Amino acid sequence: MTLEGRVALVTGASQGIGHACALHLARQGASVAVAARNQQKLDELVAAITAANGKAAAFPVDVADEDQVKSAVKSAIAHFGKIDILVNNAGITRDQLVMRMKRADWDAVLNTNLTSAFLCIQAVIPSMLKQRWGRIINITSIFGQMGQAGQANYAASKAGLIGLTMAIAREVASRNITSNAIAPGFIETSMTAVLSDDFKQAAVKQIPLGRVGTPEDIASAVAFLASDEASYITGHVLNVNGGMLMG
Repeated sequence: MTLEGRVALVTGASQGIGHACALHLARQGASVAVAARNQQKLDELVAAITAANGKAAAFPVDVADEDQVKSAVKSAIAHFGKIDILVNNAGITRDQLVMRMKRADWDAVLNTNLTSAFLCIQAVIPSMLKQRWGRIINITSIFGQMGQAGQANYAASKAGLIGLTMAIAREVASRNITSNAIAPGFIETSMTAVLSDDFKQAAVKQIPLGRVGTPEDIASAVAFLASDEASYITGHVLNVNGGMLMG
């Protein structure tokens, strides 16, 4: 697979899955616009990509802020000339049992995990329509498929991403733009690092492959869906979960 000549925008690129996706897409030849709130981490990522002879630029943004999203996408297109690939990866958690969950925590998770994807898609679609080629890849979650106690907001946001993915796929397929989602299972990131060892051990027992996934496992799937090899796949949710959820 090669992504030579393509330009990708990755949100939540400062760490974890987004960081791995940016590095992997750059290795495949894409120029990468990396977006997140942390300027320092973005600059370090750009430096790492550049040091490996890749092309990247940083665009600090709070994806929950519509004006910032529009400005960042406009700046990225001005810098690279276009956006071919959008990876909606930015996400947060605010866990609590539903009876105790504050409305502010519900809104924060839905705005960052779901509404931001809508805003980013809306902002990049004109560029994709112009060249009649595009790849929209939304990072959802196994918990958007099976639910999770204490994560009503997170599970709802990730389930919403699946519906958004399919709706967009139907809207833009005639313009050679695909829209797909990837549903990671238990992945070793800073988000899961805070979980107890007992919880992690219990989770691994539910995974047929017997190991926790890595950000690179997700990045490889993203690169495939971004490539020409995946040109006949759209409206699909690709499970990357070690067999934790099947069917």
